[in-house]
Amino acid sequence: MAMALTACSPSETAVGNLNVIPQPQEVILDAQNQPFVINARTRVVYPEGNEKLQRTAEFLADYIRQATGTTVQTATEAAGSNVILLSVDPAITNPEGYQLVVNGDQVQLKGGSEVGVFYGIQTIYKALPMTKGTEVAAALPAGTVNDYPRFGYRGFMVDVGRHYFPVDYLKQIIDMLALHNINYFHWHLTEDQGWRIEIKKYPKLTEIGSKRPRSLVKWEPREYDSIPHSGFYTQEEAKEIVQYAADRFITVIPEIDLPGHMMGALASYPELGCTGGPYEMPCEWGVFPDVLCGGNDQTLQFAKDVLNEIMDIFPSPYIHIGGDECPKVCWEKCPKCQAKIRQLGLKSTREHSKENQLQTYFMGEIGKLISERGRQMMGWDEMLEGGLAPGATVMSWTSVKGGIRTAQLHHNAIMTPIQFLYFSNPHYNKIKGTLSVERVYNFEPMPKELTPEEQQYIIGAQGCIWTEWTRDSLKMEWQILPRMAALSEIQWTKPENKNFDGFLQRLPSLLKVYRDKGYDYRSDIHGATIQVLRDEEKAKVVLHTLEGAEMRYTLDGSEPTAQSTLYTDTIRLDKDAVIQAVAIRPEGLSEVSREEIKLSDGKQKK
Repeated sequence: MAMALTACSPSETAVGNLNVIPQPQEVILDAQNQPFVINARTRVVYPEGNEKLQRTAEFLADYIRQATGTTVQTATEAAGSNVILLSVDPAITNPEGYQLVVNGDQVQLKGGSEVGVFYGIQTIYKALPMTKGTEVAAALPAGTVNDYPRFGYRGFMVDVGRHYFPVDYLKQIIDMLALHNINYFHWHLTEDQGWRIEIKKYPKLTEIGSKRPRSLVKWEPREYDSIPHSGFYTQEEAKEIVQYAADRFITVIPEIDLPGHMMGALASYPELGCTGGPYEMPCEWGVFPDVLCGGNDQTLQFAKDVLNEIMDIFPSPYIHIGGDECPKVCWEKCPKCQAKIRQLGLKSTREHSKENQLQTYFMGEIGKLISERGRQMMGWDEMLEGGLAPGATVMSWTSVKGGIRTAQLHHNAIMTPIQFLYFSNPHYNKIKGTLSVERVYNFEPMPKELTPEEQQYIIGAQGCIWTEWTRDSLKMEWQILPRMAALSEIQWTKPENKNFDGFLQRLPSLLKVYRDKGYDYRSDIHGATIQVLRDEEKAKVVLHTLEGAEMRYTLDGSEPTAQSTLYTDTIRLDKDAVIQAVAIRPEGLSEVSREEIKLSDGKQKK
């Protein structure tokens, strides 16, 4: 955040920046007017009787205290100056849209609904300079923000099946989503390695299915810890999460992944599988051949019973039922599955095997229940393999192709491709610094291959965290942040208003918020990012860093200092080198970035 300092008695005043993350659609600065200075007499005013805006006003007062250290009061009436006025304006046609007008006397924040006002206070929070603990007053610059989201669906998924995370930490994740204008929390509740939600009709799901004796910690060679892992959420705890999210205008989408990824259920109730078991709780990761029996009416009733209880807990319009990674090897041999295939008259075609069509039948029967209860079925893009059930919304994870195909079939699709939006992908997590964020930022969820009519079915984008290798908050946040900031700009900001260089200029102020909240974001974002561009037996090396910080480097493998060579332009190499670089800021040197460049064998090593 660029901060202007102006003389102010008895202290200085730091003026923040209305160009926040995600970038608003329109920011008009008013250089002719004075900034709005926060002080102890400032009031946040909301309409009497509006409980949602009262809660939003209280959130804003808390945000102001977190950023500035100043305690402001909320009220339903206040004088015309030194106030932040919250209101709903029907003239703002997008219910998630808002208008923020700032001058020296007051701040007016109007939303198309209470939701829009909530996103407006996120902008105020992120626009404020971080002055807590100083003698400097905080101010908002004079100007106008007109803003609304590009997509109505802006999601983030957390897998608690592989590793359980407690309720209090999930609340912190929900606060993180709110900070980034994300409005759907996709809660992946069941997995082969752990069933995490209480189902009263089937108590063994948590008595047995929520526990495993150990966990895989290394692929090659296979290595396990000796620590039992367990944990599940009671229905009351789940309702607590739903309400906590709803207070922040976030919808919780539950996922019960079926008919694959069901070893937790099979270990608890072996009669639900094709072989009858016995089944053991898996202690390693991957895709397992044992799945729910698609030809067993008892299994279908189990799925319906579970989802009825889920829908009693979660008011979400979407109910996610997975559908991914369901091997058919057991179904091909199972007498019940083959009998059901014959009963339904299913025949293999060039596009769809009869077993894939059986899964479509199974999912369709569950979809009927979901529809009867006024909800919409959601699943992963493997649902396309047997033909889509009516009304299904598809999350396209294997690539964007599933989303394209879904939209062409006139079904809603959400883009969440593993190549760009899986933040726990070990391969892509090796990419460091600004390049890691740029990979996310430059993803465009709207395929050009679609016609304008078909593009209407791309309703949003979502980031995902899978927790096979993520067992604590440190690893969770290291993977998520600051890439969630890039994700939020994909989801919220129109492409014509996006600019990666501008994003990097705006990111440091958001990183200050992360630090204040204690988030363990990737520290290499502060370092010098090394990008190597090869040209036969030569190479060009480009260094990048946040906000154009000074960078120093060496080529002989020695550790760079403030006296090393200053980076000014592309470095050209015609022989092997070990480049190490640091970014230099007033607070000191960043961690060292290193790249070994081998031109002789055409390889680079980190």
